[in-house]
Amino acid sequence: MYKEHFGFRELPFSITPDPRYLFLSEQHREALAHLLYGIKSDGGFVLLTGEVGTGKTTVCRCLLEQIPENTDIAFILNPKMTSEELLAAVCDELRISYPEGNKSIKVFVDRINEYLLNAHARGRKTVLIIEEAQNLAPDVLEQIRLLTNLETNHRKLLQIVLVGQPELKAMLSRPDMLQLSQRITARYHIGPLSKGEVGAYVNHRLAVAGATRKVFPDSTFDKLYRLSKGIPRMINVICDRALLGAYVQGNVMVDNRTLATAAREVLDHASWMKQPAMRFRWILTGILLIGFIATLWVIVNNHKTPIRGSVTVAANEEASGNEKRDTLRWPEGQTVDQSINRAFEALFRQWGVPYQPAKAGSACQQALARELRCLKGPGSLNELSLLNKPAVLRFFDEKGRDYYGTLTAFDERTATVIIANETRRVGVDEIKKRWYGDYTLLWKHPKGYRNAVKPGYSGPEVEWIDRRLSLFEGKNPNTVKGQAYDGELVNRMKRFQITEGLIPDGIVGPQTFIHLGNAAGENGPVLMKKSEGR
Repeated sequence: MYKEHFGFRELPFSITPDPRYLFLSEQHREALAHLLYGIKSDGGFVLLTGEVGTGKTTVCRCLLEQIPENTDIAFILNPKMTSEELLAAVCDELRISYPEGNKSIKVFVDRINEYLLNAHARGRKTVLIIEEAQNLAPDVLEQIRLLTNLETNHRKLLQIVLVGQPELKAMLSRPDMLQLSQRITARYHIGPLSKGEVGAYVNHRLAVAGATRKVFPDSTFDKLYRLSKGIPRMINVICDRALLGAYVQGNVMVDNRTLATAAREVLDHASWMKQPAMRFRWILTGILLIGFIATLWVIVNNHKTPIRGSVTVAANEEASGNEKRDTLRWPEGQTVDQSINRAFEALFRQWGVPYQPAKAGSACQQALARELRCLKGPGSLNELSLLNKPAVLRFFDEKGRDYYGTLTAFDERTATVIIANETRRVGVDEIKKRWYGDYTLLWKHPKGYRNAVKPGYSGPEVEWIDRRLSLFEGKNPNTVKGQAYDGELVNRMKRFQITEGLIPDGIVGPQTFIHLGNAAGENGPVLMKKSEGR
């Protein structure tokens, strides 16, 4: 109902687990890394736990998009089953045939074992993911453990991921579950978002949904954190209801009063009908809202609400290099397009290469001509500090207007941002308040680079990778011309990725290339010197 009113492409706070909306907080990033590491290892069990609504299912959906192609997945959503029923469900998921009406555990297990041996012979891996695993009965858990007994000299033939609520951790800590617990090779517990992450989470979802302006003012985030306790699902429900309330009121931003009303609707839904005065108030409000919505429907369909503010171009621009200690603010006299061009001009200047503002929107194409590439994405200041590269950020002012700036330096408390050729030294908290959470940075790729380097690949990038890893490890490089990216080189890369806080999948994509270049000290401008790094 409110989608067109706010200019969204889709509803931003749906509670369905869409991986596109995954907000990678530090916890979620670590959870995903643990799952990927566990699945790609040779162990038996991987454990992911968390409170209701903390994003476990969404992390699992994101995991499915990153699992290697030679992996077969069995996904069990409701494990409230007997051992026979669960084994039958596993067979159904993996398309393993069994006699109709079979109730014999031995028949199921024999068929599954036969399937796993054949899959292994074909070079395929099999993963069983069980959600809501806290509902598994102890005898069913034991049966699942027995499935992992089939193994070669090097690895288990079935990898099992258990996803559940905190009760699952308690269950697995019992003495009778010791054998299963000892087989868990990777485990992680997701907690609620921190107070500082709630605003970034909301802005991230809005950006994915197509928002082009600020919808929730900064002043609402502390209240939203208190109301939701940092639980992503509760944040989604409250924000969805708050957007509906703002739409009904004809507002383009959500205020604290609307947010509080939305939270009462969500949190007190079960108890408000017990109060006669409250019941009458809501009935009367409902009647008034129906009439008001009907009126707004006509307005919205005949007049689209402008989403982005605009300003006129000033005759005189501020001089370049004017150093100030300041707050982030709208660059008066600059349009959004001018703001974008100035930001990329400053970014290219950090790399010592020219930028042509007349070619608006072609920054990444211009970078390619200079043997540079763009890396874009949603993220956090911590992620940017790890990538350690200047970046163009999209901000908003107190009126919800967009503008762009270039982050050029960064430490624990302050950051240097260039906005419309004016250099401003601002607090890190100011960045967090005014930043949408998306960035664009430049990075220098090795000669011959085309795409991410995966195990089995051979090319000039492999020699570059081997040399940089050797420098990082303090070894003399022993690079073989034309060598393939496999075996021990892949294992070395995984160890490097773990050290750098990256997902240890062995795939060398842009982020890993950036970290390798940084580690070798030869990858262009940085946000922080090594002594300042976190």
